[in-house]
Amino acid sequence: MRLSIVLVSPARAENIGAAARAMKTMGFTEMRIVDSQAHLEPAAKWVAHGSGEILENIQTFPTLADALHDVDFTIATTARSRARFHYYATPQELVPILQEKSQWMGHAALVFGREDSGLTNDELALADILTGVPMVADYPSLNLGQAVMVFCYQLSALTQMPTPPVVEDNENQLKALRARAMSLLTQLQVADDVKLADWLQQRIGLLGQRDTAMLHRLLHDIEKNIAD
Repeated sequence: MRLSIVLVSPARAENIGAAARAMKTMGFTEMRIVDSQAHLEPAAKWVAHGSGEILENIQTFPTLADALHDVDFTIATTARSRARFHYYATPQELVPILQEKSQWMGHAALVFGREDSGLTNDELALADILTGVPMVADYPSLNLGQAVMVFCYQLSALTQMPTPPVVEDNENQLKALRARAMSLLTQLQVADDVKLADWLQQRIGLLGQRDTAMLHRLLHDIEKNIAD
């Protein structure tokens, strides 16, 4: 599975260089940057020692939604360990999740937020699942380069796995399922049931390929009977 590292509005060139160096060390090569030009500063290249090709091939986007336009599965990092709307996984738990997703998806993204404020609620809402680094501290804090290294180290096992053939679909199955489920709640006039809607949002990102296909089939049958 192809994995893109996405940095949202990074302010310090040194942090971008450190992130690139961490990626190169652990076998990852694709970095995307949202709403920042800090990677063009000389300090980024100084710190990225030996990882200049990652900086040279950075893709930039105005918004996180734009940066995720071709991504099948999105993981967002946050210090909020039990944020609303999404299942939370530790870095270790991400490995089996991504191993399963790699059987039917071709492209995942791991998103890191701003150094001072992280990701906004609207940006977190774009993710399929959330993750973070558990820390024993009254004021937990990792700088951007350190955070990227932690995750790249944990996920480096994925780069050693043989890449299975991925059957490309016309649309992202999980995103389509989420939209379909919320549309059905609206049709059934229960969209204001916050607990039910939140539960759906939290669980859909964890579904495997077979469960996703079966739930699509179930929703199709429900929609058909409602229309009749």
